[in-house]
Amino acid sequence: MSENQDIKTATVPIVLSKKEKVIKEIKSIGLILLVVMTFRSVFFEPFRIPSGSMIPTLMIGDFILVNKMSFGFKVPFSDWFSDPIYLFGKKNPSRGDVVVFKYPKDPDINFIKRVVGIPGDTVEIKNKIVYINSEPLKASEIPGNEIMEDMDEKFKDHKLKFFNYETGTHRHIIQEDSENYFKVDFEKVTVPAGQFFVMGDNRDFSLDSRYWGFVPHQYIKGAALLVWFSMIAPLLNEETTTLKLRPWRIGKLIN
Repeated sequence: MSENQDIKTATVPIVLSKKEKVIKEIKSIGLILLVVMTFRSVFFEPFRIPSGSMIPTLMIGDFILVNKMSFGFKVPFSDWFSDPIYLFGKKNPSRGDVVVFKYPKDPDINFIKRVVGIPGDTVEIKNKIVYINSEPLKASEIPGNEIMEDMDEKFKDHKLKFFNYETGTHRHIIQEDSENYFKVDFEKVTVPAGQFFVMGDNRDFSLDSRYWGFVPHQYIKGAALLVWFSMIAPLLNEETTTLKLRPWRIGKLIN
């Protein structure tokens, strides 16, 4: 063989055994799951709205995206088993923020409400008017024809009234049942340090801080960001027998 003659080599393919292929697939799937779960734990997580306590801001069947970094950057999975551990950026929600949190009476259940009172605030309700630090929240009644067109069936028979509200820097709409006088007043309370007073925008159909107290900061998962899908289906909601899609709600920012 001369010095200028090319030397040809052959590459022998690596053949994995059946067991090695299975192990490789399991590792790949495990890595994908770890990345997805870490993303959901730290950055953004989807939730579905099963009840009407936040109507008209959120409808039954809305699928929402929650920003898990809204009130601080957490150690991944730290809030799954105990109180979250914040690496940096920990801060309080502001008045008017819509937040997802662990229900204080049963932390295995997630609730979504609007922050009305922050630490140090006094909260009082007189004849359904909310007072923060002895000042009434700004509210003005508005027509509800368009809202009623998209209203969930279970609320259409109630005599609803709608109001433009200002809670902190947030402008939003609430609704009241003009025939419901069960919770028209609420005695003044002071929100303790590290806790929050929350209410639903569907004021007369919301189980919130008026009934079970304050929400600790460590129970708050994040701020509701937007609606990414909206659908009512029999398998998701036992109160309906028909499928209803709301494509016009997709992309709606939650204020």
